[in-house]
Formats: sequence, structure tokens, C-alpha cells
Amino acid sequence: MPGNSNLHDSSRNKQDEFYTNLQLIEDELKHYRAHFKGKRVLCNCDDPYESNFFKYFAMSFNSLGLKSLTATCYATSPVVYTQLDLFGDDGGLGEAALPKGRHGRARSPSAPQSRKTPYKIVINEVTDVNGDGRVDLADVEWLIKNRKNVLTKLKGDGDFRSPECVALLDEADIVVTNPPFSLFREYMALLMEHGKRFLIIGNMNAAIYSEVFPLIRDNKVWLGNKAGHFWFKVPDSYEEKATDFKIDESGQKWRRMGNICWFTNLDIEKRHEKMTLFRHYTPEDYPKYDNYDAIEVAKTADIPKDWDEKMGVPITFMDKYNPEQFEIVGLDRYVEDNPHYGHRFTINGKETYARIIIRRKK
Repeated sequence: MPGNSNLHDSSRNKQDEFYTNLQLIEDELKHYRAHFKGKRVLCNCDDPYESNFFKYFAMSFNSLGLKSLTATCYATSPVVYTQLDLFGDDGGLGEAALPKGRHGRARSPSAPQSRKTPYKIVINEVTDVNGDGRVDLADVEWLIKNRKNVLTKLKGDGDFRSPECVALLDEADIVVTNPPFSLFREYMALLMEHGKRFLIIGNMNAAIYSEVFPLIRDNKVWLGNKAGHFWFKVPDSYEEKATDFKIDESGQKWRRMGNICWFTNLDIEKRHEKMTLFRHYTPEDYPKYDNYDAIEVAKTADIPKDWDEKMGVPITFMDKYNPEQFEIVGLDRYVEDNPHYGHRFTINGKETYARIIIRRKK
């Protein structure tokens, strides 16, 4: 199995660290609450001290009725002690008493001081252990600091593909995380191989990967509730961009990513909502492809209500896809009856963007 060191060798992978905003997680997870009661949740791409996924599930442990929560991380992280401070700046001990990380910010008192060996955290309950009359992250911190079996070192490097992390995957009921974008294919394949229920973040373009598209076509995977352009925290080493990039007042770098969506196999209401179709078909508005018997629909919102044959729609259709309303026939280049298999469709000799071939169900 490749180790985590391989993930950071290329310049592309050095730009692969995007840390999810807590509000983005809360806005999506509220649509799945019924799925989590009595379940063992795994966040296997999440440093427990920096991950908002871990923070969300730790805060919601009792309200969701979780059986357990496990989080693991890679051996190294470019944002360690600097980006997300899970338990506050000082954990209640006073900032002056704590060792300093980069930017002079105090480290969490319970955070491990060595990152050569990655850690895992396993929580089986969250109770009012500190006696302050409420159950919150302070109680989670107490558990980590005072119960040795909660925080343990991993033997390997914490790569989600490593044997011990795969063993944790097998024990879990639901996986929720933001996997490395450059490893999305491998990550999805691993989840499917092990028959896991999941909710993960990715780029919508991943929907047409050869490894992912058949899963969506066959209704084994679908898009979650919300998709769009979202801001992610990035490490200090991240290259500054001319657009979709900012540095906030604290010096934190942010990058806005487009066409971000959630991939899941957990059922939600949105998947059963039918699109309201109001356009009428005309040959002028919906030309046929030169090399394939289907009409071109340039925008998902323009799907005609009175056309029952095949049509090509943008990838963004996936965000509106209801399997009870539409059938996915295939992907333009690789649809079986494409006479120019491997090539995109053309209109008046000009190649179109990637198109998903659909047919409205009668």
C-alpha cells in the first residue's frame, strides 16, 4: 500500500489540503440525521484536533444517538496546531501556559506533541464528565486527556488505504469525511469494495469519472443535498491565487472551490423531488447532435416537458437527478451506441461539453 508520504510528493498533491467549514458540514448533515442512530461513524481523513467533521460528530454524539465515533489522520499535516483549534485556544488552562504553534497561537493541551506517528480517537460515549452541568466539547476533551484508551497511536502512517485503517473501515457503519481530491477514485473504490454507507465531499466532475459514473447510473451512488461554490481553509504553504482566494483578518488562507458537492448512498428527500419542467420542445431551441440521435439541452433548467426521447444534459443535472423521473442512459463519449465511441458529440461540427444522456420516464 502506498504510504502518506506519496500523497505529498507532487505539486498537485501539495495543493490537495482543503479543510471543510463547520457550517458547510452542519448544513448538509441535518438532512441525514435519521441515518445515524445507533451507528458507528468513521472519519478516516480527519485529524481529530483539526477536523470540523470530528468536531461536528463529537458535539452531536448524543443528539444523533451514535454508538461510536472514530477519527484517524495522516502522519503529517500542513495545518497541525494552526488552522482549527478543536477545544479553543487554551482549553481553559490559560493561553500563557501552553506551547505555541505557528502564528504564536496556543496549541490545544491535549494535542500530541509529535506528529511522526499518527493518532486515532475512538469515542463511545459523551457524558458530563467534568460536572459543569452540560455535555459539550469540553467533556470530549476530558475523555481524551484522562482515558488512555480513547487516544491511541496508529502503527502505520494513517493512510486510509493502510491495513489498520481498512480494518477500522470494516468496523464502521457510516463514513463521513472530505477525502483528498486527487485520490477520490481510489477512495470511492475502497468504500464500494467494503460495502460502506458514506457521505463524502468531492468535485462534481468526479461524477463522470469512469470509476464513479456507472455507480450513479445504476443508482448505487448519488449526489447529496447541496452543491455549489464553497470556501475551504488551506494551509499556510498554499499558493496564493488571483481569484477565489482570500486571507482573513487572522492570517488564515481560504480557497473557494467550484462545483463542489456531496456524494452519498444515504437516501434523502431531495433525491425524490421531481424537477418542474416548463419548457416546450422546438427544433430551433433543441438541435440534434450531428453524430448521435439525441437533442442538446444546454441548461438543466431547460429540459423540455414534452420530449420523451434521449437528450444530452450538463453534468450539473446530477444535482437535480431523480431516478423516478429520469433514466440515465450513459455518458456521451462512452454511451454504447455512440458511433464515434470515445469522442464527444458535435453540433454543426463543433464539439460540445461533456454531456450525460438521459431519458424522461413516462
